[in-house]
Amino acid sequence: MATMHYEFRVEGRLTDEARAAFGDMRITEVPPETVIDGEVLDESHLHGIIVQLQALGITVVAAHPIPE
Repeated sequence: MATMHYEFRVEGRLTDEARAAFGDMRITEVPPETVIDGEVLDESHLHGIIVQLQALGITVVAAHPIPE
């Protein structure tokens, strides 16, 4: 898997802690959701992002690659 651009749609707004955890990604509020998007290096990085979202108690609504 080469570097891909991914979009994660999550419920609600992110706390400052959550924003800091994803500081290298773009965060856009689209009420009632928040969109987190950015480069995902490989499958391991993708799984790490999902685990981090879960650890922060963030509900993922959707996650998908964005075509170049």
